[in-house]
Amino acid sequence: MGMRYLTAGESHGPQLTTIVEGLPAGMPLLLEDINKELSRRQKGYGRGRRMQIEKDTAQIVSGVRHGYTLGSPIALVVHNNDWKHWTNIMGAEPLEEGQEDEVKRKVTRARPGHADLNGAIKYGHRDMRNVLERSSARETTVRVAAGAIAKQLLSLVGVELVAHVVEIGGIKANVDPSMSFEALKDMTENSPVRCADPTVEEDMKAAIDEAKKNGDSIGGVVEVIAKGMPVGVGSYVHYDRKLDGKLAAAIMSINAFKGVEIGIGFEAARKPGSEVHDEIAWDQEKGYYRKSNRLGGFEGGMTTGMPIVIRGVMKPIPTLYKPLMSVDIETKEPFAASVERSDSCAVPAAAVVAEHAVAWELANALIEQFYSDRFEAFADEIKRQREYAREF
Repeated sequence: MGMRYLTAGESHGPQLTTIVEGLPAGMPLLLEDINKELSRRQKGYGRGRRMQIEKDTAQIVSGVRHGYTLGSPIALVVHNNDWKHWTNIMGAEPLEEGQEDEVKRKVTRARPGHADLNGAIKYGHRDMRNVLERSSARETTVRVAAGAIAKQLLSLVGVELVAHVVEIGGIKANVDPSMSFEALKDMTENSPVRCADPTVEEDMKAAIDEAKKNGDSIGGVVEVIAKGMPVGVGSYVHYDRKLDGKLAAAIMSINAFKGVEIGIGFEAARKPGSEVHDEIAWDQEKGYYRKSNRLGGFEGGMTTGMPIVIRGVMKPIPTLYKPLMSVDIETKEPFAASVERSDSCAVPAAAVVAEHAVAWELANALIEQFYSDRFEAFADEIKRQREYAREF
């Protein structure tokens, strides 16, 4: 058994909730470990007004006692500070007769690029607020909270992650390949666009400003790197146990992500095999290693021990202040799509979400592969696996 988590909550509902199951007992976990990551998600140049309204902090309501996991499900709650303005609109209680007209913000106009129309047809909703409240990227708040727990587990067994922006609106970063992992993390955290190339930072900000001025939005590409994963995590035996496949699915499940690649990815289609595969070497100190990492830390669906490198493409946010045309589902008349609060560019924040989606899959893969009832025994097994791979 691995880990699993379930999220619940609407964008303007009273709270977002996640329940995380499958963590070992005895793992150190503090609330600040989670809230630090939630704060990172809300940063980034181009974020909209809601980031000033909602200062997300989680509350642990089960599964942790005195700073250590119990082995039972962990429940986290993130309250929506804006709920007081949405109580009548989003309340769970039935409406009284004649009260329907008092409940405003009904949505009958489907917005292009959103889940509105498809979701309404699927579930039979004549008010598409029933769709957009759940399909909103607001749900990624508790995905990050769950991922923060996974990141804590990974860090305790020597696995570290960094996520950074490599492209916004066609402006590409040129990151120094000799930069250390720690320097990459520091530069990224100190950049308003989460970019480790200071020469393009202002150009990216200018592109975001221009999009906002034009009532438009822009997307980009984010990269997640994980170092320290032991060799042989994942499996070549069955298609659904390949860890790179699980990571690809995790990235694609993030709101607005439309593409994913591992290592040099699509560039491999334009190169001969001699410039794609990574030569294998060995030395006394570290055992087997690859002379390059063009395959992004994977062969045969399993980790090679090299850093895992995965990128995702985020499309421009479809909520535009210069709206596209659509159709009202009640009148069937054309209209200019309605606007909810929105960002002009959420790529920097999406990098943080991607980092936590990757963290979850890596932690889950370790939990599935190694004994995980007790954290101390779990960490010992991973240590032995690393020693085995060096001595093989």
